[in-house]
Amino acid sequence: MSSKPETRIQELHLILPPAPKPVAKYKTAVQVGSMLYVSGHGPLKEDKTMITGRVGADLTLEQGKQAARQTGLAILSTVRATLGSLDPVKRLVKTLGLVQCTPEFRDHPQVINGFSELMAEVFGEDAGVGARSAIGTNALPGNIAVEIECIFELQG
Repeated sequence: MSSKPETRIQELHLILPPAPKPVAKYKTAVQVGSMLYVSGHGPLKEDKTMITGRVGADLTLEQGKQAARQTGLAILSTVRATLGSLDPVKRLVKTLGLVQCTPEFRDHPQVINGFSELMAEVFGEDAGVGARSAIGTNALPGNIAVEIECIFELQG
């Protein structure tokens, strides 16, 4: 991909929510050398509310996927706030996605694709796609629909 991530954000007409603040005793992101470890984020919207509910009961798969995409926008906001820009990101290395869902729901990977597809749009098909786990759970903090944490490699 030829465009820098900050340029892609503008080209895609993406609006990032305000960078979220920690809700407990942790940092939203920690840089260690050329790696940026991003804490679990929820689907924070522009108005500072969260997308809540269980996929398979309160939310459809498509709504869950949108929640994962919104979580990605919140993560991009944190990365930008931490680094001053998204451009120092070299690649997405690892993603852990949690989906609050019913016990019968089995399409966790499709939900977390909302996040993964956004990262590919912003960082490119290679740099934006990393290793990933997608897990279903019976509860998440504040009843959020999705929680995602990830690790980015930064330019040397």
